[in-house]
Amino acid sequence: MPFVTIRMQVGASQSHLSARLAKVARVAARIGVVAPLAPRSLTKVTALAATHRPLASRLIAAAVLGLVGTALLAACASTPETTHSPSSSTTSKAKPGKTHSDPPVASSTPTPKPTPVTLSCDQLMTRDQVYALPGAGPNIGTDPAYAPEKDSLAATIVADAGVACGWMNQTSNDKIAFAVARPAASELDALKDKAISSSDAVPTYGVPPEVEGYFTARGGVGEVQVFSHGYWIVGTSTTFLEPGEPAPWISDMLGNLPAS
Repeated sequence: MPFVTIRMQVGASQSHLSARLAKVARVAARIGVVAPLAPRSLTKVTALAATHRPLASRLIAAAVLGLVGTALLAACASTPETTHSPSSSTTSKAKPGKTHSDPPVASSTPTPKPTPVTLSCDQLMTRDQVYALPGAGPNIGTDPAYAPEKDSLAATIVADAGVACGWMNQTSNDKIAFAVARPAASELDALKDKAISSSDAVPTYGVPPEVEGYFTARGGVGEVQVFSHGYWIVGTSTTFLEPGEPAPWISDMLGNLPAS
């Protein structure tokens, strides 16, 4: 807040007193304490001070003190009081977090896989072996149009990473098909059980248990199944009417298969 220092002289003239009082009034009005004094009020105070010079000093002093005091009160009243309310800090206690463990993973047993048979048809049964077959051997050649029938055992063997081959008698058009797979060891027992339930055991294909053979004939088509050293051999033909007829084929193929 600005302060105004006024030196009061007893011998001051009326015009000088009037100027001093006007200055005080202007300062008070500028700081917003009181409204500017009216000229009539200033005239009265000045006239009184001129008549009573001893009283002039007291009048000016009183005016100054009054204006200054009023300014101080107004300044105090206009200054907003800063109230500091106690801050209420809420301290949240940390709750112990829940530990989320991964769900247990069920241990799965790996599915056994078959061993692929990579032999070609000429390796499974060579041309010389086919030519040497008793009977119509010289007339038998590969069947280029052969494909395993849907849902047949030969189709199952191909799906089991095996090989399927077809031959045909060039004279009679009789067809012969053989397929070989090497299933997983856990599947062999189930395959043997199916063969036993649908066919007759044939001991002439080899010596059990190294060679287990089964034969059946349905609708004019003979079917032979042989299990040996992990291999599964299936043969079908309209020329296989008796269990002994596919025996030369089985003997040659077992000799051509790689040792397990």
